[in-house]
Amino acid sequence: MTTLALSSFTRRLRDSVEGEVMDDAFSRGRYATDASIYQIMPRAVVVPRTCDDVRNVISLAREEGVSVLPRGGGTSQCGQTVNDAVVIDCSKHLNRLIELDVEAGTCVVEPGIVLDELNRQLKPHGLWYPIDVSTASRATIGGMAGNNSCGGRSLRYGMMRDNVLAIDAFLADGSTARFAEAGVAGEPGFVADLLALGAREQAEIADRFPKVMRRVGGYNIDALVPNGTPANLSSLLVGSEGTLAWSDKITLKLSPLPVRKAMGVCHFPTFHAAMDVAQHIVKLDPVAV
Repeated sequence: MTTLALSSFTRRLRDSVEGEVMDDAFSRGRYATDASIYQIMPRAVVVPRTCDDVRNVISLAREEGVSVLPRGGGTSQCGQTVNDAVVIDCSKHLNRLIELDVEAGTCVVEPGIVLDELNRQLKPHGLWYPIDVSTASRATIGGMAGNNSCGGRSLRYGMMRDNVLAIDAFLADGSTARFAEAGVAGEPGFVADLLALGAREQAEIADRFPKVMRRVGGYNIDALVPNGTPANLSSLLVGSEGTLAWSDKITLKLSPLPVRKAMGVCHFPTFHAAMDVAQHIVKLDPVAV
């Protein structure tokens, strides 16, 4: 896209959103990096104020043939939040705890809420979101969902895909869809095709997908394989790095705050000895190793 075309595109963006639109070299340069070694200048940066802003950006980008890239705290270590695209930064305004059901142990959040801030609001209710990544002071829930984050306590609590119940999303064509347990009201019209794909390819998926707990590479199409329980379609968006849809609202499964904590420290003469014994420590059912 030429400089003239870029200027025309950003003018259209400014006319279509309430939030900020930045295309100057300094602002774009700030969003050209994350916690990785990669550096790519974006076409423009949008800081939306509302969900309608996001929908309008996606619509304009589709017309112009420009990619869009969701961004939270920029803590990605493999370049997931940099690209030759319109970067949409949801961390400034789209960061609310929308709904909390203490009895059910669930909440609904916007993608830009930071993990530590969410847990600060949950703590008075005796709850927390236990995917405790090391960047919790700045990592956003939307980014964690896109990355299928794990955290140090995944032995006990699992990964993001295990703790996301539903995602309300905008698709590339501008339509809205709810990705949740299959069979519930409001699910996308293409669900039948997705489930048919999972049934048809289940042998190939079983053969090709590694049998490890913290598998976070690629799309989670194994979530479509029939296993006797309804497929949760939100697992398709978790780990997709924002390439399939924009997550507008994310419904999370919460856990009770631990009331008792204990830590054991083991000393080993060599690194190999420490690594070798980890397989035996795991059998003791710790929260983390």
